[in-house]
Amino acid sequence: MRVLYVTGIIVLIDQAAKLFIKGFDIPFLHLRHLGIQVGTTIPIIGAFLHITFIENPGMAFGIDVGGKLFLTIFSIVASIGIFIYLFKIRQEALVIRLALALILGGAIGNLIDRVFYGVIFGEGSLFYGKVVDFIDVDFFNIDFLGYHINRFPVFNVADSSVSIGVVMLLLFHKRFTAAEDASSLATETIPLPSAPHDLPLPASTDGTNLSNRREGS
Repeated sequence: MRVLYVTGIIVLIDQAAKLFIKGFDIPFLHLRHLGIQVGTTIPIIGAFLHITFIENPGMAFGIDVGGKLFLTIFSIVASIGIFIYLFKIRQEALVIRLALALILGGAIGNLIDRVFYGVIFGEGSLFYGKVVDFIDVDFFNIDFLGYHINRFPVFNVADSSVSIGVVMLLLFHKRFTAAEDASSLATETIPLPSAPHDLPLPASTDGTNLSNRREGS
């Protein structure tokens, strides 16, 4: 399943970006990077794009449902489910497999934060780490049904990968399922060759000929 290379690349880019923002210290390799302080904002493109370091205990884009342990276990189960489904459809349309590979990469990227970051950085126990978010995008003010939005929740590379994968599924899944249905229908309607009827028995197995041979011998 070569599409899993995409998953691996997403995980590597996501973790490299997070460690660059948060910082790291590997004594036996003499590697140390201080990163930036939580809450620091660095402008990148005017007022539109900033690097803003926050730590998110919940799901993507700051959503928190069910508590940390529930989110971590749910992420593990979901990742395993996506991997199994990718294996089952390994011969199907590339665009669907690519979408699922992106979602899987994003899920694993944030899962690493939740499972290991608490222990690695001495901030909590296993399964209780916080997700590093840092991409801060400002956009036009939106007023809709009484809700006012002028800034997108801070996110990371893994969140972006999941979002792109979901959009791809929404755009192409209907076409994929239609192709599957057409293929199944074609398979069901192809007539199978029927077995021939009333064929004469070969001479070697014909009972009369065998009897005649015995009498003449």
